[in-house]
Amino acid sequence: MRELTIFVLGAVTGAVATALYTPVSGPELRARIRVQLQKRGIIEADKIDELVEYIAAKIEEEPAE
Repeated sequence: MRELTIFVLGAVTGAVATALYTPVSGPELRARIRVQLQKRGIIEADKIDELVEYIAAKIEEEPAE
């Protein structure tokens, strides 16, 4: 079970890192995150929107370099 948790966290981290380094608009970023989470079945469908909003908010808070 621990290995699965580590794998899922790694997959989410990879998706977030990819989103951070890909210049896109906020709505497009949310759509990309949502699609990747749904394709991989990482979390339940009804919780995807909440997680997408959280991730996008954290990404948008980061200062641009």
